[in-house]
Amino acid sequence: MELKCFARPPKFRNRLIMMLLGVLVQGFGLSVLIRLNLGTDPCTSLTQGVINHIPISFGTAQLLCQLVLFLFVIRFDLGMIGFGTVGNMVFMGYIADFFGWIWTCLLPPGFFESRFVRLGLLVPALIVFIFGAAAYMAAGLGTSPYDAVPFIIARRIKEPRERSVRFRRTAVFFSRHGSRLSFRGVRMIWDVCIMAAGALLGGDVGAVTVAAAFFLGPVITWVGKKMERFIR
Repeated sequence: MELKCFARPPKFRNRLIMMLLGVLVQGFGLSVLIRLNLGTDPCTSLTQGVINHIPISFGTAQLLCQLVLFLFVIRFDLGMIGFGTVGNMVFMGYIADFFGWIWTCLLPPGFFESRFVRLGLLVPALIVFIFGAAAYMAAGLGTSPYDAVPFIIARRIKEPRERSVRFRRTAVFFSRHGSRLSFRGVRMIWDVCIMAAGALLGGDVGAVTVAAAFFLGPVITWVGKKMERFIR
């Protein structure tokens, strides 16, 4: 019994460390992607659109956007909330701001305006961002409100019990045509909608944003499954 009791804290500790490192790495990669000006993930593009109209920092704007979605998660699925939810929601935007400040202090003016630098750093920054996102998700301590919403929508479409007749008919239709609206489909629709909202608000929407809307979710999920070996 004593061995089992002492075996549990390290496992949680490892998950917590992995989540914190994942958020830190993701924020680091995001700070570079923002400055490359080639497009970011849909959530970031929406946040950039918000700060175009409201004079607040990127980290604060992202926190406010996530808080709005957090209310939706609280209402429909408390099980999605954990330490990872708070870590990503509260800290990632400010981590990106912090590293952005470091780039401003250390690098010469116009460093990220060079085409060679922008194209040369794009793939490494994307890899860092993806691994950071996959690490915090693989830790299994909750997801950010932005990532939780498509999970909740997909699950409720497949579970139409105790809903209105109209909702049940719609849910049954989609459940019979699961290939048309699986979780991956819900995630893509969600990302495209957020990307469109970011574009309307003047956020940084480019080729990277379009690619992220269709492929980022599945890629992060695939990498996260591979990283779960380190947890187990």
